Amino acid sequence: MELNPRQPVRPNSDVPSLVRAMSMTGFQGRKLGESARVWSEMIQDPDCTIILGLSGAMVPAGMQECLIELIAHRYVDAIVSTGANIFHDIAEHLSIHHYLGHHCVDDAALYDKGIDRIYDVFAYETEFRSVDFRVAAFAESLAPYHASSADFIRRLAGHITDLAPDGRSFTATAVQAGVPIFVPALCDSSLGIALTVARRRGAEVAIDQIADADELTAIVEGARKTGVVYVGGGVPKNFIQQTQVIASMHDNELGGHAYAVQYTSDAPHWGGLSGCTFEEAISWGKESPETRSVQCFCDATIALPIVTSALLGSGLVRARPGQG
Repeated sequence: MELNPRQPVRPNSDVPSLVRAMSMTGFQGRKLGESARVWSEMIQDPDCTIILGLSGAMVPAGMQECLIELIAHRYVDAIVSTGANIFHDIAEHLSIHHYLGHHCVDDAALYDKGIDRIYDVFAYETEFRSVDFRVAAFAESLAPYHASSADFIRRLAGHITDLAPDGRSFTATAVQAGVPIFVPALCDSSLGIALTVARRRGAEVAIDQIADADELTAIVEGARKTGVVYVGGGVPKNFIQQTQVIASMHDNELGGHAYAVQYTSDAPHWGGLSGCTFEEAISWGKESPETRSVQCFCDATIALPIVTSALLGSGLVRARPGQG
């Protein structure tokens, strides 16, 4: 058996070069480098539609600009996110900020001061509630309304852009770029709180989560190939994965995603989906033995800025799916 020599990684100010070198090392540094390579292959494959699964508190943790750049460069074509990430993102768009805090703190004292804690990030509850009420008022303006979360997020992005034309958010960037955002567990977030407020005020508003499943599956069915990138796991991950199963139940056997990357800190041996390996997904028909897949066990707040910088620094230009 012929083996490839392991190459030592050398400190380098050139991030793309550094990440390529990491792919020739070991452990999770190697996986990080390999993940960038597979994502690069997706970007350079004109037949590939790339779907991003986004979970965890990425916006409070400061990952917003990474997401904006990934979308602006068309390194993703569709997004499935938790509602929390969208809420925090539109709050930032409306100049409501997150603040440096600390994880060793008296949380009862924070409660008395009206401060919410997300590990070592703080936010003001009154400011968050002001966003809740703005979203509720917007939902009331749509009533009677019944549509998918992707339709609601598209409309909401237009609304916040009207309110704050100079604001920045990955939500507004995605809608402007024609990248749909699905929120399959929208009720499990402040967006759900806001819509509940609207409904209790008498507005007829409802988010059709079955329409979400149907619309996302249609995107997958219409693609020549699909690549998936999971930041974390949870609902966004399985919601994307199950499109393969839905398609197969309608006599459209797609054979699994062509490419798959995941950044997670959840180990597979606990049985949870966030750590579920792509090998396990083969048994469900969600991936195939031929899928170009890499799973990197790393905090996403470390992986995402490094990989995003490597992709951007490589100067990759994306052809739209289906175009050469």
